[in-house]
Amino acid sequence: MTSAQVQINLPLPVLPAGWTAEKDFKPVGSLSHAIDRNIEPVGPHFLAHARRKRHKRTFSEDDRIQAQANVKKIEDDDEGEISEPEDPLMLQREAKDWKGQDHYAVLGITRYRWRATEEQIKRAHRRKVLKHHPDKKAAKGGTEDDQFFKCIQKATEVLSDPVKRRQFDSVDEAADVEPPSKSETKKGNFYKLWGKVFEAEGRFSRQQPVPKLGNEKSSKAEVENFYNFWYSFDSWRTFEYLDEDVPDDNENRDQKRHVERKNQNARRKKKTEDTARLRKLVDDALALDERIKLFRQQENASKNKRRLEKEAEQKRLAEEAAKAKEEEARLAAEREAAEKAQKADSKKAKEAAKNAAKKNKRVIRGAVKDANYFHGAGDAPASQIDGALNDVDVIITKLDNEEIAALTAKLSGAKGADAIKQVYQDEVKQLIGAGKLKEGELKSLS
Repeated sequence: MTSAQVQINLPLPVLPAGWTAEKDFKPVGSLSHAIDRNIEPVGPHFLAHARRKRHKRTFSEDDRIQAQANVKKIEDDDEGEISEPEDPLMLQREAKDWKGQDHYAVLGITRYRWRATEEQIKRAHRRKVLKHHPDKKAAKGGTEDDQFFKCIQKATEVLSDPVKRRQFDSVDEAADVEPPSKSETKKGNFYKLWGKVFEAEGRFSRQQPVPKLGNEKSSKAEVENFYNFWYSFDSWRTFEYLDEDVPDDNENRDQKRHVERKNQNARRKKKTEDTARLRKLVDDALALDERIKLFRQQENASKNKRRLEKEAEQKRLAEEAAKAKEEEARLAAEREAAEKAQKADSKKAKEAAKNAAKKNKRVIRGAVKDANYFHGAGDAPASQIDGALNDVDVIITKLDNEEIAALTAKLSGAKGADAIKQVYQDEVKQLIGAGKLKEGELKSLS
């Protein structure tokens, strides 16, 4: 910024009364002697003077020729730049309608648009100014119409200001890439066609860099990251550029506030519509993305595999449980059969032992008769018979089956009444010794 110049008027000091130069002037120094110096004529103004003198040009002729030279120099500097043809209708635009003009088209940089750098904008402005400056047109004999020149100046003003440029880029429909239709996507390359769409939309992202769409070799994590980014897209896009002009009239404040509220409501509506548009665009791309279908198929195959493995494991466990149950039933049947057989054998053994005991008891009782009922010679009286039989029965009750069998064996080997009686008497002594009988308890064998 340049400081404002302020002019201050101060009066000169008043000389004392009666002051004169002849008597009151007092010099404080002296002038130096004159020195001769050689001055070299240099600088742009001297060169312009020398050029005009050499070629015998007027000021206007020299300015015109220099302007043409500058144009040629700019063209040589921008030799690598592609010259965009100018639309005749654009050249007829009124400067007052600047808000409806395409600033990038006015400067001839539509191939760059929002990607254009500050240097490219400056160079484009310089080229346009050299070509469309009113003085240059007048020098060529044309009219001094400066409407398009003002459009150039306005385009440069907007695109050189970061805030104004962002507002214009927010509504620059020429930079949008229309999403391909379903039929176009099937015919063409999905990644190439939709990649351009997302690249164009990515210019509004606050978060940079924007993930790429990728290709058929992209991993599931990369694809999920891409769509998660776009479903939570943080856009800086605003719509102030389309605001209705607010009247600059301090006397009509109500009208000014009304227009401001109207502009705010319009911005919110456009923002909501743009968010819905972007969401639908992402939905459409997701629906056409073959990678999503492939990932779902792989996921379903993985789920089916896990389900089949689970079912197979459950079947294996069920079969093992059934086999275990069958084995348990078989072992239980075998145990039951063994127990039955054992019981049958035990029953048979018991019956055999019982039968044997009965037989042995008959032998023991029968041996009493062979011993003449322990009477000696002659026939035994009835009392002796009953007593002998009763005493033998007492002996039998005191013996178990094995002892009865042992006694039977002894009796079978005894010959004669005395020997048989002696066997009984020995058995009685053993029972008395074992405490099973008392001394003298059996009268017939005492």
